[in-house]
Amino acid sequence: MQGYRIHFIRHAITEANEEGKYIGITESPVSQRGRRELDKKLKDFIYPDVDKVYVSPLKRCIATASFIYPEGYARIVPELREMNLGDFEGKKASELMGRPDYAQFLKGGLDNPAPHGESMRSVVQRCYEGVAFIVEDMMKNGYKSAAVVTHGGIIMNILSCFGLPKFKPNELVCDFCEGYTVLVTAQLWQTANAFEILGRLPYEKGEGKTPSEFDSFDEFGSEGEDGYGYPPDGGQDGAAEI
Repeated sequence: MQGYRIHFIRHAITEANEEGKYIGITESPVSQRGRRELDKKLKDFIYPDVDKVYVSPLKRCIATASFIYPEGYARIVPELREMNLGDFEGKKASELMGRPDYAQFLKGGLDNPAPHGESMRSVVQRCYEGVAFIVEDMMKNGYKSAAVVTHGGIIMNILSCFGLPKFKPNELVCDFCEGYTVLVTAQLWQTANAFEILGRLPYEKGEGKTPSEFDSFDEFGSEGEDGYGYPPDGGQDGAAEI
């Protein structure tokens, strides 16, 4: 059965991440620390070889993709952009504590957006549209493998919604410049809108395998709430780059 590997990779840490700010759709460049950390990963680990690169339209993802795959033409997929956090954009969790609208937002839910922001239901819908486009594009063009450079919360929610075995979003947290490999088969995708989660990436060097041979499932998971309902991952304050 024909299979297509998609490697979801979270972008490098940004200046706003380091400051502990919510930066859903807000542009913030990859920081010097982010570039150093990625350079170290590129030295110590292996990112998989791919036939195609797809990216979120936000500059932190485009930059990260260009560092990891300097020769790969990256196609922008607008549906892979981060959640619009409305009035919370650019603010720290510590600045929002005590606000009733922030307390309500932290309760989570599909239809509980930040003020003037985007609901989780909307995010899930466009994530499906983005993944469906990528799968169709890979099948049409004969791409056997692809990298998708996007955001931590987007990766968590794509995998929790469409991945097998089933995990909660908080069990799929990934650090900057890390992510997961999935296997898409035409039958499973077309009948169930689902794919198989194979494991984490990047891969440690010295395991005697080539980048295309890493496909074993690893147990993974971490504690916390869902990708959008807590002072999140990233900066010293818990930078909320979802």
